[in-house]
Amino acid sequence: MYLTRSEYDRGVNTFSPEGRLFQVEYAIEAIKLGSTAVGISTKTGVVLAVEKRLSSPLLEPDSVEKIMEIDTHVGAAMSGLVADARTLVDHARVEAQNHRFTYDEPLGCEALTQAVCDLALSFGEGDDGDKKKRMSRPFGVALLLAGYDDLHGPQLYFSDPSGTFVKYKAKAIGAGSEGAQSNLSESYSESLTMDEAKELALSTLKQVMEEKINTDNVELAEVGKEGFRVCKKEEVGEVLGRL
Repeated sequence: MYLTRSEYDRGVNTFSPEGRLFQVEYAIEAIKLGSTAVGISTKTGVVLAVEKRLSSPLLEPDSVEKIMEIDTHVGAAMSGLVADARTLVDHARVEAQNHRFTYDEPLGCEALTQAVCDLALSFGEGDDGDKKKRMSRPFGVALLLAGYDDLHGPQLYFSDPSGTFVKYKAKAIGAGSEGAQSNLSESYSESLTMDEAKELALSTLKQVMEEKINTDNVELAEVGKEGFRVCKKEEVGEVLGRL
């Protein structure tokens, strides 16, 4: 006897007769309500730019953190539930530091993304002998992980609540992802410099954001051979001035 649609909805580990996991699909839909984030990879580094939604004029813009450093050579931009993103980022930081402590070298960006996706899959009910801590639902967040290592150079990875991760040259996530991805497809070139990538990232956000873009409602970061860093407001203002 088949379960009803609502019963498949509640079971995070239960496939429907059509082969679908509704809770994972709903988590992916939740990301489409989040802030728009853009990542662009060049030959020398990766640029991340994220919209910051300021719900009140009394809100301190610096307290809204949408781009986080994971290690000196890798950072992440998020779209979706910020609390879920912090859980994934904290896990990634622990993995990165454990690897550095054990092997005295930075953890590769792909391996770090894999560790994040392994945690993203840890939801639902486990076996009685499963000591692994599990979430009661899928994570409602997508991440753009930007990193640089000596072996593979600049790398940009996208991960979603299904535990899938894919490497991209340029990727947009969040509420304005459809229009932003279309703009990236038209404007992206492998010969982009880091300055040109910053301009493309912010001009893409400018097109899809509902509010007028300024240094308070957008966050910009870059990673290259020198490491990961979040750009200061003055730098963001300079890039916006060139648009």
